[in-house]
Amino acid sequence: MNLRHATPVLAISALMAACADDPEPVFEAPEEENRHLNILYWQAVSIVNPYLSGGTKDIEAASMVIEPLAHYDENGGMTPVLAAEIPTLENGGVAEDLRSITWKLKTDVLWSDGTPFTAHDVAFSGAYCLDEQAGCASLASFADVTAVEAIDDHTVRITFQVAKPWPYGPFVGSLSPIIQREQFQDCLGTRAQECTEQNFGPIGTGPFKVDDFRANDVINYSANELYREPGKPWFRTATFKGGGDAASAARAVLETGEYDYAWNLQVEPEVLEQMVAAGKGQVLMGFGSQVERLMVNQTNDDSNLGDRRSLYLDGTNAHPFLSDPAVRRALSLAIDRQVLVDTGYGAAGRTTCNIVPAPVPYASVANEACKIPDPAEANRILDQAGWVRGQDGVRAKDGVRLSILYQTSTNSVRQGTQALIKQMWEAIGIETELRNIDAAVFFGADPASPDTFQKFYADVQMYTNNFQGTDPEVYMAGWVCARNPGPHNQWLGTNIPRGCSDEFDALVEELSITPPGEDRSRIGKRLNDIIVQEQFMIPLIWRAAVSARSNSLKGVRMNPWDSELWNIADWHR
Repeated sequence: MNLRHATPVLAISALMAACADDPEPVFEAPEEENRHLNILYWQAVSIVNPYLSGGTKDIEAASMVIEPLAHYDENGGMTPVLAAEIPTLENGGVAEDLRSITWKLKTDVLWSDGTPFTAHDVAFSGAYCLDEQAGCASLASFADVTAVEAIDDHTVRITFQVAKPWPYGPFVGSLSPIIQREQFQDCLGTRAQECTEQNFGPIGTGPFKVDDFRANDVINYSANELYREPGKPWFRTATFKGGGDAASAARAVLETGEYDYAWNLQVEPEVLEQMVAAGKGQVLMGFGSQVERLMVNQTNDDSNLGDRRSLYLDGTNAHPFLSDPAVRRALSLAIDRQVLVDTGYGAAGRTTCNIVPAPVPYASVANEACKIPDPAEANRILDQAGWVRGQDGVRAKDGVRLSILYQTSTNSVRQGTQALIKQMWEAIGIETELRNIDAAVFFGADPASPDTFQKFYADVQMYTNNFQGTDPEVYMAGWVCARNPGPHNQWLGTNIPRGCSDEFDALVEELSITPPGEDRSRIGKRLNDIIVQEQFMIPLIWRAAVSARSNSLKGVRMNPWDSELWNIADWHR
């Protein structure tokens, strides 16, 4: 772990808890009341179905209940979950022509209602997401899939329309778990959002089951007595609380000891350091592919447009000034990323000019100039493009003012970042209005809400995104032109900036048929470069995943490549 920053940092011993948990202790069975697990995600959960939400908090809450065929482990490698093994060319699971992958399933798995888990559930889960009217948030995981078929009760074959050197998109990682066919069979297509009972309380094969769910508040779980691994989960009940803010979540573990685990501690480094000093918990940290970035809206978000607002509409609804590459480039040039890291992240952040900062084979070096701010060049570019300062200092052209509505979720670090960027942009003549939205709403799954990040009723918005595992194919496929959010996909499209590049789309197709090696690496880097150099997204900070556990909680293996709760069945005191 390369901790390069000279700003206030956390105790190294606390940070290194990400790399190695405490040795397994010898312990006596505690009192029964100690077998309750308290988890705090300050972004409250809105739904327990990851197919209908792009919010990490929803995906991770669901991962305690419904499982994929395989997880990514803490090192980014695949490990079987519901599958008996990982299919490969060598074991015959991947076809020689690379046009299909066959998964052998474990034979001793039951759903929590006592019915057998079978390949028919896997096939149904594929049909559920692939339904064109469903608006599946995980659709990019199923790129090029033509069929998901149950060969027998414990064998499922996924067929692709092209040769797929990386066939591990569907059902690997927490984005695309298996849902029970019997429970969801009446929830296909446009009915998916209507199935509240199913979406709030899915029957699962995982270590826990949902007892009670109050949206945007709390989930109460109990142990799945039919879980396939004897003696697991160790905890008999769990509470997954949402709300508050990152600092209060950190305090609840590190200072007061009210909670066992707190997620996504986007807290100023000096504040977190003081909390660690209380001695009640440890900070866990791991760098994966998380990048805090600005999404730059390529469509017109004018509220006067009514139901055309922020829709791509085949490119006919361009943003009045962010469609100008000069403006987008100036926005990036004006930002001092190191200041953002120093003030808000410390050792948990690194400046980056890439949307894909890791792993190394996919990390481009073509954009490093962004690490040095250049407001003089930003001013020159805007002058040359005809954006002239008015008497109030704000630039305008042809009656259009450079006035930006910049939104993000409510969080002290993010509001601090917003304030700094506002100053940097105003120094080059761009007026900036700041807005923050409660995280449970901003990252929520309600297609009727005007305040979700998918609706993007603003000019610029900021949040962190990442991909699961160590291959970016599925991630990149989410930004093709066709994945623009809108009513046609229940606002669950993943191309949030609404940028569109024919070269990008063509390269995504090429990546999907290119085997691992130099060519795949080259294509992956070029895809990153298109997004960055077009400034559809402006990368700011390569963020570590930062969470906290109480000193009494053992078995946690910090995982920046999948759900942080991926091995919750192994957690204990």
